[in-house]
Amino acid sequence: MYWKETMRQMEDIGIGSLVIVALISVFMGAVAAVQFSYQLDGTLVPRWYIGYIVRDLAIIESAPTITCLVLAGKVGSNMAAELGGMRQKEHIDAMEIMGVNTAAYLILPKIIAALFVIPLLVTLSAYIAIGGGYLSTVPVGTLSADEYDRGLRAFFLPFNVTMMYVKAVVFSFILTTVPCFQGYFVTGGNIELGKASTNAVVFSNILILLADYLLAVLLTG
Repeated sequence: MYWKETMRQMEDIGIGSLVIVALISVFMGAVAAVQFSYQLDGTLVPRWYIGYIVRDLAIIESAPTITCLVLAGKVGSNMAAELGGMRQKEHIDAMEIMGVNTAAYLILPKIIAALFVIPLLVTLSAYIAIGGGYLSTVPVGTLSADEYDRGLRAFFLPFNVTMMYVKAVVFSFILTTVPCFQGYFVTGGNIELGKASTNAVVFSNILILLADYLLAVLLTG
């Protein structure tokens, strides 16, 4: 029972978010490459640095943080609304009367699924963002393919990838536990449910940004 619910949550979070994550990532990489190309124009900094900057920006910051902020809005609001609707319709009360541990059955599979799937989405986001940077610079003649590839290979630190996964796991935990809390303990009617869904997204985003700063200080200090 728990396995089936976890697999369902993995499909909802992972497969259901693929399109929006891919769209956001390709534009993040493209915009970063174009902006840095503009800023480096006329300076003594080599043009191939654009590939280096886009790579590190995608791995360290944009892939884990922006992706999880978007997922907090998409996945978090859905979780809060789902649990809140079950609480209002007394489905949770009925399950508790039948002896089901509702917190374990309704919340734990969501957390486990997110901790497994969201780092995979973040990895995909980083690759797509780097590809987006390539598409926005090489075909239009801003850089050659060799220059962009040289930037991607320059000054690579494997620890940056570790930092990306640490952020992804922490943010995944935040963007599932906060909405689940808001939905599970909702009281009142539809207005309160709407407020709970809104609070789930707002609080998740604030905590993700705060955690992003704290992790940056801890991991780079």
